[in-house]
Amino acid sequence: MWAVNPELLTLMAGFIGGVVLGLAARLGRFCTLGAIEDAVFGAGMRRLRVWGTAIGVAMLGVALLSLAGLFDPSASFYLTNPVPLVSTLIGGLSFGLGMALVGTCGFGCLARLGGGDLSGLIVFLVIGMTGYIASSGAIGILRVTILPERATDSAQSGMAHMLGAGIGVAAWVPLAICAVGLLFLATSLTWRDRLCGLAVGFVVAGGWAVTAWQNDQDFGETVVRSYSFVRPLGDTMIYAMTSSGTTLSFGVAGVVGTVIGACAGSLRLREFRWEACDDARTLKRQIVGAAFMGTGGVFAMGCTVGQGISAASVMAVSAPLFLITMFAGAWVGLQWLVRGSVIEPLREVLHLD
Repeated sequence: MWAVNPELLTLMAGFIGGVVLGLAARLGRFCTLGAIEDAVFGAGMRRLRVWGTAIGVAMLGVALLSLAGLFDPSASFYLTNPVPLVSTLIGGLSFGLGMALVGTCGFGCLARLGGGDLSGLIVFLVIGMTGYIASSGAIGILRVTILPERATDSAQSGMAHMLGAGIGVAAWVPLAICAVGLLFLATSLTWRDRLCGLAVGFVVAGGWAVTAWQNDQDFGETVVRSYSFVRPLGDTMIYAMTSSGTTLSFGVAGVVGTVIGACAGSLRLREFRWEACDDARTLKRQIVGAAFMGTGGVFAMGCTVGQGISAASVMAVSAPLFLITMFAGAWVGLQWLVRGSVIEPLREVLHLD
């Protein structure tokens, strides 16, 4: 009788999900910075609604998995780790600023690379390297010294668990209610946008399901996580260099799948072309921005996909903290790049004479 290898199945699922995410980035134009840029400069809220739809679909998937007993959200990576409040705020600001300087996030740089943009490769390498430096290198030592993590009850670190306990229902009920509310954002979207949000949300929920299943199969050795694109970029670099001494992981499979999916999408649209930075100044800005993202992503324990969708889908307290500060950092960076100043736009927002 054919036996399923849990590790192989998890890797295959991570890869296939990555392919879908890459296709969504190229075919559906799924881009967090693009959505923020549209909102900031008055181009509309359509892409932000697609992003919210993806969160709603992922959240509904988590609720259904929890109801079926296939995944306990309290076992997820974002709820079993302490919530580093100050670190998350600093990381969100840093990540948002870096995202504006680069012109995309860690996920977006993979989509660029899949389309033949070699600047995406540079951003990939810098995010992966600085992420490791901030995680377990020199900056990592400074990070845990200045901003030590405090132990947090996993059940209390999730808003769904707190709301459920407060009203006397299971955690999946608040998850489902919030999911339905977010899905109303899709009512004014085109079918293409809805499909994009559905695909991204489904993949994120699937990531929780498959890693939870493997965690059960290997008696807790696998970390229960879904897609994220900061630390896994560094893991991919390490695996490429030391594959004989390391093993593939869900995150690495997702990174590879995303690049391949983006490549397939760009070829489908006939948009694949080899290109690079226009000049040294642009390259410098992208390297600096990528360093901000790699460092900030580790401080915040995630990125626009990791915290913005994966953590949000389990209603982790860190998710809204990251999203608010990430948006603020991106706003500052975009205003500085486009208008050359932050003071005047801030005065306009605050209606100061």
